[in-house]
Order: sequence, then structure tokens, then C-alpha cells
Amino acid sequence: MSISSQKTDLKIFGLPARQGRWLLIPLGMLVLLCLGTVYSWSVFRKPLEGELNIGATASLLPYTVALFFYALLMPIAGFYIPRWGVRVMTALGGIVVGGGYILSSFADSIGMMVLTYGVIAGTGVGIAYGVPMVVVSKWFPDKKGLAVGLTIIGFGLSPIITAPLANELISVYTVKPTLRILGIIFTVIILGIAIALRLPPKDWHPDNHFGNNPNSDTTFNYPNNLLKSKSFYGLWVCYAIGTLIGLSAIGISSPVGEEVINIDSGLAATSVAVFALFNGISRPLFGWLSDRFKPHHVAIASYTLILIACIMMINAQQEDTATYLIAFCVFWFCLGGWLAIAPTTTLRFFNPEQYAQNYGIVFTAYGVGALIGTLITGQIRDWFGSYTFAFYPMALLAVIGIFAASFLLKRDVSN
Repeated sequence: MSISSQKTDLKIFGLPARQGRWLLIPLGMLVLLCLGTVYSWSVFRKPLEGELNIGATASLLPYTVALFFYALLMPIAGFYIPRWGVRVMTALGGIVVGGGYILSSFADSIGMMVLTYGVIAGTGVGIAYGVPMVVVSKWFPDKKGLAVGLTIIGFGLSPIITAPLANELISVYTVKPTLRILGIIFTVIILGIAIALRLPPKDWHPDNHFGNNPNSDTTFNYPNNLLKSKSFYGLWVCYAIGTLIGLSAIGISSPVGEEVINIDSGLAATSVAVFALFNGISRPLFGWLSDRFKPHHVAIASYTLILIACIMMINAQQEDTATYLIAFCVFWFCLGGWLAIAPTTTLRFFNPEQYAQNYGIVFTAYGVGALIGTLITGQIRDWFGSYTFAFYPMALLAVIGIFAASFLLKRDVSN
């Protein structure tokens, strides 16, 4: 049988590859749903403060360290996905993240919790996070942005599902047994899915897919060295700006509602679930847009929305609940958008065969945005006495982002 015939007869879950490949998206979503539980850490903080006799600052440390190691391991893991394969990397990530949760259930000090949850579980998230995106990007050369955007919904929507689940388990079993239960569940689910993941044969694609996309990249000569490409630095800067603004806003969502708008804590907490929904649905939308339009146009649209939201919050008054809800839905929406724009643009600008390594390096921009974004807004609140002043530098960054996207977020003309 010829190679061409083998590709034509390829089956996924017993279906022709063109249809069966769609089943890989919900599997990837489920993996990322488990990994995204890291964003539900707030549910564990209060119970742990009581059990470990620690303050609010200390209870935030495991989460902060987990985000750091998640961002640190992403680029490292990207270089091992092609060598070890998607099944091994997914299984390894699942074992490490699950093990981190299980070990956390035995921690008797905040230092041990930082090690088990922050370092170990965060490392597991970083190892496995990029694998589902690599898998779907290979199986969907005709719909890269849409497929990647749909897959990473799992990470964005995870708090909506896992936070109430964890909260219910804590109310029944207390916090440490809950960590153990979640660790076992995550390990089993991710290991089970790892068995089903695989990549298509080299150069596989659905019939005639290139004719469906007016922005097809098949004639483009990709840069040989990512770090020597001007396109990489343009994408990195734009991604860092987008995530810095988004993560800054996310970190102050509830406090702004309570302190600036003067809504009650219950409504502020409920609002975060609504914001998370917008963070999730924006990912396939921006992925789809990034498939069909030039990346800098999509980026400019995102920054423009952010600028409008900043202006709304700068002028917001007490009891102005509608303005608060609309503005923060936009902030969360645009952050989710950047988590689709960046991987899709990486696929378009650079060699798709090296996507795992390339996006791992690009993802360091997220790490920088997370580090600065989670620190700067609190400092502004301490300096000026109100979170309102945080929206001025965010607006300035949005303007800088518009100019950066206009001039830098483009392919190297020499290529």
C-alpha cells in the first residue's frame, strides 16, 4: 500500500481521520481542564490558613510558585515533546501534577506546601500544557487557530467547574483529603487520555485544505532561527503586553468590585465565574479570527477593547455595577484571546514542525506578564490608596500594544 493510500485510509477512534480528529479536541480540553485547576487555588487558601496557621500572603505563595514553574517548564518541555512523544509527555505531566496534589495533602507547613504544590504540581502543569495544542495543530492544518482555541477552552473554564467541585469536597472531607482526591482523579484521567493521543503521519492534511483559507501560509519560507527573527520579538512583546494587562486585571477583579464599585463580596465572587466564562469563550473566537485575518489586525482589535475597558473603569463611580461587569468581562475576554492569538501566530510565522519548541519559547512572554502583572497592581493600590489608578498604566500599555502590533507583529520581510 502506498504512503498516499495509508494517509487516505487513516482512522482515528474507528472513524476516517477527517472526522475522527475532532474527538481529539475534547480529550485535549479535558487534560487542560485538570491542569487549569491551578487557577482555583483561592478555594484552598482560607482552609489552609486555618490548618497551617498562616496569613493571606503566605497562603498565596504555593499558587505564585506554581505559576512560575508552569511558565518555566513550558519552554523546556517543548524541546522534549518531539523526542519523547506526546503520549509520554502527557503521562509524565499527569503523574507529576497528580503527585504534587497528593503530596500536598500530607504537607504540614507552608514551606512543604510550596514545594509540593508550587514546585511539583506547577512543574507537571508546565510539562503537559503544550501537548494537546501540539496534537490538534498537527491534525488541523486547515483550522489551526480554531482547533487550538477550542482545546485551550479547558484551561480557561477550569475554575468554573473545578472550583465548585473542590469547594464541595472541602466541605465534606476538609482541605487535605480534597487535595489527595483531586490528585488521584487528575492522574487517572490524564493517564487514560495520554494513551489515546497520537500525531498524524508527516505532512498529513485533509484533501484540498489549502484552498479553503485565503491566508494560507504554504508558500512562506520560515525563519531558520527563531531567536534571530524580528517576528519573534514582535510577537513576544505583544504577547507580554496582552498577558500583563489581562493578568493584572484578573488579580484585582474582586477587590475592585468591593472597594471601587462597592458591591458586596458575594456578588464579587459570583462575577468572577461570569468573567471566567468570557475568558473561555474568547479562545476559540480569537483562534478562528487569527486563522482568517492578519495577526496584527486581531491584536489591535484586542488592545482597542482593553483600552475602552480601562477608560470605563477610570471613569467608574460607586454602585456603577454595569460598567464594572462589562469592563472586566472585556479584560478576561481579551486575556483568553491572547492565549489563542499567540499559539496561532506562532504556527503561522514559524515552522509548524518545530511548534512545540517555538511556542515554548514564545510562552516565556506569559511568564513575564504573570510575574509583573500579579505584583504591580498591589503596589499601585498601596502607593495611591485605590485600585482605580491601576487602570492608567494599563491603558498606556494598551496604546503601546497597538503601536507594537502595527509595526512589529509581522513576518520578517527578508523571509
